[in-house]
Amino acid sequence: MNTLRIIFIGTPEFAVPSLEILVQNKFNVVAVITAPDKPQGRGQKLTPSPVKECALKYNITVLQPTNLKSPEFLDELKSYHANLQIVVAFRMLPEVVWAMPHLGTFNLHGSLLPQYRGAAPINWAIINGEKETGVTTFFLMHEIDTGSIIFQEKETIKEDDDVGSVYERLMHKGAALVLKTVKAIEQGDYPSVPQTTSSEIKHAPKIFKETCQINWNQTSEQIRNFVRGLSPYPAAWTLIAGKTFKVFKCRSAYANSSELQPGEFITDNKNYLYFKTSNGLIAIDEFQPEGKKRMNVQEFFRGNKL
Repeated sequence: MNTLRIIFIGTPEFAVPSLEILVQNKFNVVAVITAPDKPQGRGQKLTPSPVKECALKYNITVLQPTNLKSPEFLDELKSYHANLQIVVAFRMLPEVVWAMPHLGTFNLHGSLLPQYRGAAPINWAIINGEKETGVTTFFLMHEIDTGSIIFQEKETIKEDDDVGSVYERLMHKGAALVLKTVKAIEQGDYPSVPQTTSSEIKHAPKIFKETCQINWNQTSEQIRNFVRGLSPYPAAWTLIAGKTFKVFKCRSAYANSSELQPGEFITDNKNYLYFKTSNGLIAIDEFQPEGKKRMNVQEFFRGNKL
């Protein structure tokens, strides 16, 4: 049986339950690698990552390299004599880092690989109208998200799910899978199944602000999935009278829309705001007008007209 010496690598809130479950199960996490502190908020105060805050709570050494290939960082990393590294939500690692421990480096990914390789797997699964996603642990290799699969766990995407709700469930399901993977590696008994390559593979590229603009020429269902797949963050958006409105919740609506072109809207300036799509209408339920807070449309119409 190995005496594991683990280095944990991650930055956002998604990685925190995975780190906590290892510590709570008495695994020896010798150090944590996370992103440098970032200026945030109005005062631009330097703020530690959620993973750094968690590591400090458990008195684990924190490394915050700006350059993952710098000789000083690599020497420091070697000094921990880790035999296993675990990555949950971090940027790409150079081979010199992921190849260092003799048991390898494994990653937790928020999809059922090989589907949805890339930076935004949860978003794209919902945008594409999938009914199921999951989490995968796999060994790192050269090409991003292509290494041999260790374990997978499925998760249903419900009709009213958005990114926020699926993210929350996968974050905890992923932590349990990380623990299962570490226990199997410790026992020296674990699968390592090469990923299949096929033209059917869907990708999950990084999402940018321009990616998030609603295309009203799509069907109502496509637009509803698009909004769910970007809510609450980074949020789908559209222009109304030259101003940007982020859209968080919408649903199919029914009214006479034969006179409207896709992207045009009808409203009573009191209770409803309906946009024309390629095949019907979408009711906007919650949005955030430029410079204001998130609100439902009725709240907006109490003080505004369109």
